Amino acid sequence: MVLNRGDWGGADFKDVMAGVDYLIAQGIADPQRLGVAGWSYGGYMAEWAITQTSRFKAAVSGAGMSDLASEFSTEVHPAYDEWFYGLPYEKPDGFRHSSPLTYIKNAHTPTLILQGDADVIDPLGQSQALYRALKRYGVETELVVYPREGHGLKEEKHLVDRLNRIVGWFDKHLK
Repeated sequence: MVLNRGDWGGADFKDVMAGVDYLIAQGIADPQRLGVAGWSYGGYMAEWAITQTSRFKAAVSGAGMSDLASEFSTEVHPAYDEWFYGLPYEKPDGFRHSSPLTYIKNAHTPTLILQGDADVIDPLGQSQALYRALKRYGVETELVVYPREGHGLKEEKHLVDRLNRIVGWFDKHLK
């Protein structure tokens, strides 16, 4: 049983934040220097986090999903999302409620966005929409698009570049 069915950004996000609170309580994480990062659904969670809390001082989203209804309409295998929410044409509220762009005005966290230009799983438009919205609200952001890359980066120079950018982003905002 999948507990986030129809509830992306709900109990799953509470679970992530409980983990963060635990790490802080154990003295492992510094509450003044928290970063959040992920790829694909992890990228979605990073995007969701920046619209739900200001606890993170920096974020990195790779191949995330910012608008679930438009993602459904442009991805190669929408049946996955249909299982979670139904059809956005018939049940738009769940898609809208769980989309980071719905709450983008709450975002203030500097965010690095990474994306392959040939991604058919979570298409480039998702990252472009997030980037445009963050820029609109004055949030420090950077969008890096990797040519010839799909959902997972494969070219060595892109893999190295991605790692260097992530480390650089967190060095800049968390040190």
